[in-house]
Amino acid sequence: MRKTLPWLLGAALAVTAGTITAITPSDDALYAAISVPGHFDPDAEDQQPVTTRTVTASVIDATFAERIEDGDWHADGTWLVVTVAASATRSEFDAELGLAKLHIGDEVFQASERTRSGFLDTGLRLGIDTTGMLAFELPGDARRGTAQLRLSSSFLTPHLDDVATLTLPLDELPTARSIEIRPPEPAW
Repeated sequence: MRKTLPWLLGAALAVTAGTITAITPSDDALYAAISVPGHFDPDAEDQQPVTTRTVTASVIDATFAERIEDGDWHADGTWLVVTVAASATRSEFDAELGLAKLHIGDEVFQASERTRSGFLDTGLRLGIDTTGMLAFELPGDARRGTAQLRLSSSFLTPHLDDVATLTLPLDELPTARSIEIRPPEPAW
């Protein structure tokens, strides 16, 4: 028994160390944003908003477009135009959509900053929805499957914060020839 006890103790310690290593999150996971999930249903009349620490947001509409227009500026291509309703959650200080990314598989697309009337960096009101449009320029083959729209406040790297993550069913979205990007407006 005296000879086997050290071996059993060593094996138990090795198994314990392996288990602890396996369940310990990576450094990236320790600092990553916390996803608050939601979804967009194109057939539903009312969309359920997602509430994070700084922003409450919901997708009102999502449409593919072959062309977007903003005043005298326009661009052709494959565009996904997402209309979002958002408001400040607790305070109007620093409440805005500063981060809007679309994740399709392993690819990440930023909301276009070329549109003057886009929703990025628009101040949000406490308890009053502001409706605005986000335009994402996509490759032509990105119309299948699902996408995740990730929205956050003005922090460009939302480490240790929460992010509204809204799933969009790309297969079910309509296509328009052209969409005019309208400036954000509060829902008074």
